[in-house]
Amino acid sequence: MHVKTRIGIAGTGFIAEGLIRTLQLQQDVTVASILTRRNLNDINHFPYKELLTNELDVLIERSDLIVECTGDPIYGTEIVLKAFEAGLPVVTMNSELHVISGSYLTGKGFITEAEGDQPGCIAAFYEDIVQMGFKPLVYGNIKGFINLNPAYKDMMYWSKRNKLSLSKVTSFTDGTKVQIEQALISNGLGADIFQDGLLGPSAENISSGGAYLAEKAKQHGIPISDYVLCPKGPAGIFITAEHEENQRDALEYLKLGPGPYYTLVKNFHLCHLEIIKTIRRVVSGGSVLLNNSLLPSISVGTIAKKTIKKGEKIDHGIGSFVARGEAVRIRDHEGHLPIGLLENAVFKNSIEEGQLISMNDVELQESMALKAWLETEKNVLNQYKAANK
Repeated sequence: MHVKTRIGIAGTGFIAEGLIRTLQLQQDVTVASILTRRNLNDINHFPYKELLTNELDVLIERSDLIVECTGDPIYGTEIVLKAFEAGLPVVTMNSELHVISGSYLTGKGFITEAEGDQPGCIAAFYEDIVQMGFKPLVYGNIKGFINLNPAYKDMMYWSKRNKLSLSKVTSFTDGTKVQIEQALISNGLGADIFQDGLLGPSAENISSGGAYLAEKAKQHGIPISDYVLCPKGPAGIFITAEHEENQRDALEYLKLGPGPYYTLVKNFHLCHLEIIKTIRRVVSGGSVLLNNSLLPSISVGTIAKKTIKKGEKIDHGIGSFVARGEAVRIRDHEGHLPIGLLENAVFKNSIEEGQLISMNDVELQESMALKAWLETEKNVLNQYKAANK
């Protein structure tokens, strides 16, 4: 008799609910437990409601593998560490967690980002195309619209229309989410960013945008992680790459254009529907698809959207109307505040609109995520300074 792998899910948002409905159809896995911070009596019309728990220990005890998809880097860090204590592997859909504590966690247990969101999809696409001899120059995300400082009224409208949380919709719109995703890709695939905040060129189509970014990557001397702003583009990802000169005629015949840059597009990313592929990869003994690496180079700093007064309290940074995230090189911005740590914070200094906020500007609550970030930053800076003596 085949024994199903017991999957524990941390989170009860859009991704978690969709994943649960997907797993209901599978023969080799089963949903064992679902962790939530919400009042259990307030959760209606949720699949497998009887499996809901507020106790992390219950989730761990009932599971063979944990899928962490809370979207919260601070809470998520505690979940992952508890899973590691029990010897459980963790699959995430939480790029926010990776760029804060992922490098610290990578040294303590098995953790991988899943296919489904853009970073995992890019990593899987990378594995495919390098087997065909392509040499990536650009790891690309596709955005249709960005407004760095959207209005509350507009975000409320789209939140209700799309049945997503206000903070999620806001982080998508103000670019914080794409900055976080591309930071993870940079760290996980050994790429760089061309500049703070990425380039994000406007493009009529993905190929022209990819070619522009490929030229920048060649100029930079290393592959880059970035995005194109293409309103008519698909909700997917792309990689722009080179290939051997002796394949140029064949690739043009195969409709990839005359070269020297070839943009390969995956025109969808299906979030929760694709996580099962990574679950099976892990259960079968496969390697990590994507993590933040032990020594990352890119973080996501915190940019003020408005003037912030000394003493002001902030509930959260990601998806707020106070701050947005911007990809930055760790070595160039020692002591910056990663936006994923801006939670339940009090400002010790007044901040101007557009300012990059530092750790010294805020009073943060103690957490394992904070400890993890400080240790990671220290390791990165020490290595950089040692290499440049």
